[in-house]
Amino acid sequence: MDPKTHHNRKIRSKAHATALLFLSALFLLLTSCGKEEAPATETGEVRETPVIQIKEAEESNAVSESGDPAEEEQDEPEGQWDADEEFYITEITDEIFARIEGKSFKEDCTLPREDLRYLHVLHKTLEGETKEGEMVVNVHIADTVLKIFRELYESDYPIEKICLVDEYNADDERSMADNNTSCFNFRFVPNTKRISKHGRGLAIDLNPRYNPYVVPKDGGTDISPDNGKEYADRSQDFPYKIDENDLAYRLFTEHGFKWGGAWKNEKDYQHFEIPNEQIREWYDQ
Repeated sequence: MDPKTHHNRKIRSKAHATALLFLSALFLLLTSCGKEEAPATETGEVRETPVIQIKEAEESNAVSESGDPAEEEQDEPEGQWDADEEFYITEITDEIFARIEGKSFKEDCTLPREDLRYLHVLHKTLEGETKEGEMVVNVHIADTVLKIFRELYESDYPIEKICLVDEYNADDERSMADNNTSCFNFRFVPNTKRISKHGRGLAIDLNPRYNPYVVPKDGGTDISPDNGKEYADRSQDFPYKIDENDLAYRLFTEHGFKWGGAWKNEKDYQHFEIPNEQIREWYDQ
């Protein structure tokens, strides 16, 4: 081989080696781009980023944000009642009258519809639940009764039910047996032409099953409602019991009502009524 040829080959070989070195460096540079050093533990041990766990956490968040009740099951705060809105009085509207006509407001009712008022109230049960109640009363006592039931509610006084007696087809026995508190139900006093105080909307029966009507009869005792017999013994302690230490007794008597539990012969422990002298002033009878 002549020296010139040998010299040319040597130059090409060096160029080839230089090219290879350049390509290797370029490769290393390209493959290292975007890499981040893995985080190290406190001991210096390198650990891999938990890609799967992050993904699972993201999926879990996505499920919660989607509103799946299984993921977001929580106790909702109990709704608050606005007593100022829930305690109110209205006249007997056509809608209300349709509910009582032919029942508590019977065909022979001599009390004008205009003499009645509808009350909407709240009350607490023995378990402390708040319930809505409704009652029809005489116009002369509407404001007073609303005030009394507002104070009973705010004092957590237990009343099981306050429904219109019309829900029981104006059957007093059924209403009492269901421990329903009520007022107006037109009727005459038996064997007279005198309207009863319930017939005028001037008497209220409160928690009647636990405060029964006890009447001496034929050497024995007649108790109403029938399922209230065990509560005729007032020496016992039991829920809903009305006596002279009871808040309802105090409130009703302070506002001019008389309590049937104080009568001498018969005892009507559920019953609060306006006295006759006041009724005569209102109705001139």
